[in-house]
Amino acid sequence: MTVIISNHPLVQHKLSILRNVNTEPKKFRQLVRELAALLTYEATSDLATMPVDVQTPLAIAHCRELKEKIGLVPILRAGLGMVEGVWELMPSSEVWHIGVYRDEKTLKPVQYYNKLPVEPRVQVCLILDPMLATGGSAVATADILKTWGVKKIKFVGLIGAPEGIALMEKHHPDVPIHLAAIDDHLNEKGYIVPGLGDAGDRQFGTG
Repeated sequence: MTVIISNHPLVQHKLSILRNVNTEPKKFRQLVRELAALLTYEATSDLATMPVDVQTPLAIAHCRELKEKIGLVPILRAGLGMVEGVWELMPSSEVWHIGVYRDEKTLKPVQYYNKLPVEPRVQVCLILDPMLATGGSAVATADILKTWGVKKIKFVGLIGAPEGIALMEKHHPDVPIHLAAIDDHLNEKGYIVPGLGDAGDRQFGTG
């Protein structure tokens, strides 16, 4: 499995503000969008391209454009905050929502929403979720996408826990993971420590 941790100064600076307990929801949402864009920029560096000739005001320029269609798959609800940041880079990307929540007693993923079409219209999917904690939701989403027929999948998140990374490695070693940081461990409630709290609550002001 490939796990890529971004050491870009902007990523690390913005992550420090994101973690701060005093960062209000509006600023938190802005930072999630910005970090999502920065991490996706790095995660998409190996996308396939094809040659295309473009008429400039002066002459023909020999350029390249994306060869594959990209699908964004935010895991509801925390992943929603990452979509806008990625969309700014790839406005033609399709967005498909998958709802998976973690049962607070068992810490196991429970799927409650999936409106994928019968066959995929994209070749590459980016799973978007700020936190890779237990890994259950990420594994379940990758399962769904592979069953759907997607051949190339990447996970883009902000913070990961060793437990979540290990579970992804066990079930989906072919899915690269892009993060801003790997934290120490999960607590008894399945939260990443030191982490940043509940990413959904902090984005939507429901904590």
